[in-house]
Amino acid sequence: MRSILLIEDDDPLAKSISGFLSGEGFKVTHARGQTDGVKLFETENFDCVLLDISLEDGNGLAICALIKSLGDTPVIFLTASADETCTVAGFEVGADDYIGKPFRPRELVARIKNALRKHSGSQTTLKCADVVIDTARGVVTKNGEEVFLSALEYRLLILFFSNKGILLTRERIADELWTLSGEFVGDNTLNVYIKRLRDKIEDDAAEPKILKTIRGMGYKAVDE
Repeated sequence: MRSILLIEDDDPLAKSISGFLSGEGFKVTHARGQTDGVKLFETENFDCVLLDISLEDGNGLAICALIKSLGDTPVIFLTASADETCTVAGFEVGADDYIGKPFRPRELVARIKNALRKHSGSQTTLKCADVVIDTARGVVTKNGEEVFLSALEYRLLILFFSNKGILLTRERIADELWTLSGEFVGDNTLNVYIKRLRDKIEDDAAEPKILKTIRGMGYKAVDE
């Protein structure tokens, strides 16, 4: 049974969607807002996320960006904000589809199945040197041995491996990883997380071969 995470603060609508999708053979988990939705996504496995842009405690665009930074789970926006600016913003953060409210239930099911088909052959592992991320299981290994990372360390590694060979500035890292937390991330904080990650994935953290510092610019994951 395919599992759906529905993040929607309109309770009557969420109940209607959940009931219909359950009747179509999907397992639906409902979260009312950003905080609960993120917690559920980080602790459970979902095949697809249905997401409103405007939430009472946050922004759906930030949630979509987080989801895409952690893997390739399909995200479909369900929103009354059908203007061009919102649509473009949704696709820019990685949304797979965008359905304006109100919508026909059968159309929603068709869109979900289409997104699932597109992602059925998606890459579920990311590799750099001797470090492998199994995004389907949320497991990181080095030379076949599991490496235990915190949630933020895992997000950081996913970000680097998804952009292997590409320079990531400090600003981009902060934007992509910490938008949801609402916390200011200074250079010292980022330095701490980079050091912790290197301690766990490098043979010699003092002479990193995987996660390179590009002095004065940022960092880059390198597959040597």
